[in-house]
Amino acid sequence: MKENEHKTIYPVFESMEPRGAKERLLAQRGVTLWFTGLSGSGKSTVAIALERYLSSHGHLCRILDGDNVRCGINSDLGFSEHDRRENIRRIAEVCKLFTSTGIITLAAFVSPTRELRRMAAEIIGREDFVEIYVSTPLEECERRDVKGLYARARRGEISDFTGISAPFEAPDAPDMEIDTTHTDVGECVRLIMDKLAPRIAPADGKD
Repeated sequence: MKENEHKTIYPVFESMEPRGAKERLLAQRGVTLWFTGLSGSGKSTVAIALERYLSSHGHLCRILDGDNVRCGINSDLGFSEHDRRENIRRIAEVCKLFTSTGIITLAAFVSPTRELRRMAAEIIGREDFVEIYVSTPLEECERRDVKGLYARARRGEISDFTGISAPFEAPDAPDMEIDTTHTDVGECVRLIMDKLAPRIAPADGKD
C-alpha cells in the first residue's frame, strides 16, 4: 500500500505528532540495532550492557529478545517455518514503532537467514536499521550452552535447531561484526558506541 493510500484509509496518521517532535523531546534520534548470531553467541549479553550504558548517559532505549517477546506479543507462535517468519515480522513492526518514537531499540534474535533479516530491514526502514553480527563460533556457543539447548539438539530432542540441525546464514555485509570469544562485553559496547554515537545525536530541528 502506498503512502498516500495510508493517509486516505487511516487519516489519523495526519494528526499524529511527527517523529521529529518525539526525537527533540528525547534529544536523540531513533534507530534499531539488530543483533544476529547463534544462540549463546552473546547477543543479549551485549545488548543488556549497551542498554545500561545508554541509560546511564541519558538515552531512552528498549531491548527486545526471544524471552520477552515469546512470553507476550508472540506467545501464540510456535517454531514452524511460518511461525518463525511471523515472529520476526512482528518484532520488526514493533521495532519500527519504537524507532519512529525516537527510542533506541536493541533487537537480539538469531534471525538465521538473510531473507528474514532483509524483511526486518525493509519493515523498519534501512536508514534506521543497523545490523550487528555477533560471530562467536559454534564451538564457543556450545561450550557456554547456558540453557542446555545445544546438548538437547545433539541428542535429537530439539529439531531444526540453528547451528546443529538447521543452517545459519552469516550476513554478507553487516554494519558491524563482533566475536565475543575474543572481545569482552565492555569493549563490545565501546565499539558499538563508536559507530552509534553519530546515528543517535539530535537532529537539526527538522521534522
